[in-house]
Amino acid sequence: MSAEFVQTKTVDTLPTEFVRLLSDIPEIRFSTGEAICLQHGSDESSLAGMPPHGVAFVKTLDQIVAVVKLCYEFKIPVIPYGAGTSLEGQLQAIHGGVCIDMSEMNQIVQIRQDDMDVTIQPGVTRKQLNNALHGTGLFFPIDPGADASIGGMAATRASGTNAVRYGTMRENVLNLVVVLADGRVIRTAGRARKSSAGYDLTRLFVGSGGTLGIIAELTVKLHPLPEAVSSAVCAFPTMEAATRTVIEAIQMGIPLARVELVDTLSIKAINAYSKTTLPESPALFFEFHGSDTAVAEQAELVQELASNNGGHNFEWARRPEDRSRLWQARHDAYFAALSLRPGMRAVTTDVVVPISSLGKCIDETIADFEELGLVAPILGHVGDGNFHAIILVDPNSDDETERAQEASSRLVKRALAMDGSCTGEHGIGLTKQKYMNLEFGEDTVDLMASIKMAIDPHNLMNPGKIFTLK
Repeated sequence: MSAEFVQTKTVDTLPTEFVRLLSDIPEIRFSTGEAICLQHGSDESSLAGMPPHGVAFVKTLDQIVAVVKLCYEFKIPVIPYGAGTSLEGQLQAIHGGVCIDMSEMNQIVQIRQDDMDVTIQPGVTRKQLNNALHGTGLFFPIDPGADASIGGMAATRASGTNAVRYGTMRENVLNLVVVLADGRVIRTAGRARKSSAGYDLTRLFVGSGGTLGIIAELTVKLHPLPEAVSSAVCAFPTMEAATRTVIEAIQMGIPLARVELVDTLSIKAINAYSKTTLPESPALFFEFHGSDTAVAEQAELVQELASNNGGHNFEWARRPEDRSRLWQARHDAYFAALSLRPGMRAVTTDVVVPISSLGKCIDETIADFEELGLVAPILGHVGDGNFHAIILVDPNSDDETERAQEASSRLVKRALAMDGSCTGEHGIGLTKQKYMNLEFGEDTVDLMASIKMAIDPHNLMNPGKIFTLK
């Protein structure tokens, strides 16, 4: 990277005057407790915690502004915190500073049924939002698995199992209210579904991981609840056969709502953990949304495609309890994977490739894991070419950790060689910075760095994430 960052000075301790002024801000709870700071300096990644020096719990936009302005005055790094479910080291306070916890900013500001959108505070979680939408005939479809805060989901550009039909956070955020590093407050757009006015600032901040500003309010799209829902699971002889079925279904225009690919090792783990009897081979989990007639037609067409590709044991479920049973098995996959090696640490990683390359990419990755002697189940959002590997590593074994890092590096480089990306939904954070130049080229990364410096010239907003400091 040729562009020079302003080097963020690591904070050893918070200045006494800073702490006094911060503590004087009305109704803000500020803690320097060791346990609270450690909790807020780690996420769900395998990285060790790097705690901030203090945590400010805020409830209003004005409180965020007050804290940020004070941090700007004293040049104290700021790390925003939602639910703590990120996966690539987005929350580690590598330069110390102050974490701003927005979990108490959890109010639903306004639901607009006619416009099918809702304005919310950033601490609202996806389950909380969908509970509030009960009875409106609408729902918020983005489901990354964890009950993440929606502000955090926007910051990491989350997606999940429904992305094949409903898109990711990038497609579902209409506008944001953002607090910049110096305390200025901006609104990125209106609520209209389209605009050609100037730069698309909403998309700039979605996925920025707190490095450009703090998301203080969001307006997101809502979608109609389907009249009918059906689910299915089908076993396949190979990963390639499974992905071929999905490609053909998409090419035929079948509106798949969800389609998840699970490898043989994951199925074995699920059977042991969830007491299921699924065939121990690669499998696809489907969900179809629409009218009663439409979902029946969709399932029948997919079953025919699957059969032509060697699919077997096609199990179709329409009753809610049967659908829940099928999808519970898929949702249990992470915990089932952990049970394969109790007491081990899970190193999770994800990549995304063009869907036509997915089967080959997964097969070669499984071969890598076997060569390196690693236990690593694979799960994939096959509809958009994204998959995750859960590498189970002995935390006391440097050798296993090194082999896991080698496998992860091979996986990323393979995905990039297939014109994919080093991450489909986890984000860059700390762990994937070394692949930025490889994926985009130095000039493109320099442009990103220039944007960062223009918006945050003192490099106070979640410093050290996405870009490697010089």
